[in-house]
Amino acid sequence: MSLISMPFVDSGVDTALHIVAAVVLIGTVAAAIYGFWRIHELPIQKAHTKEHHQIGLITALTWIGFVWHWVWVVAVAIAFVDGEQALRRIRDIWKGADEEAPVLSAGQQSTSENKLSGTAVNLNKETEHA
Repeated sequence: MSLISMPFVDSGVDTALHIVAAVVLIGTVAAAIYGFWRIHELPIQKAHTKEHHQIGLITALTWIGFVWHWVWVVAVAIAFVDGEQALRRIRDIWKGADEEAPVLSAGQQSTSENKLSGTAVNLNKETEHA
């Protein structure tokens, strides 16, 4: 074999290597497209799992995001941010609410009210016995 001759040229191995290279190229491009699609559909999947009220808006923004990518970022923000909780927090900051005070849910508020009313009843009974 000389230094000028090329190995595998004009043989069946040459054709097989070209076929393998084409399959690898097509597989890589297909995997890249599939990965892009899965990442792109992330806001819609998150909205469905959270049962978001704006699923239609998020879906439309995701599709528009294929053309204008900044719109996809807006869809991600809407899907992942809990709007009601964020608005409550902004309202509390605006009103100057104490940051140390915990925010109680409706069930926790009624439980704490029952404890307070029970304490008041106990105090009334103690004053009656005295």
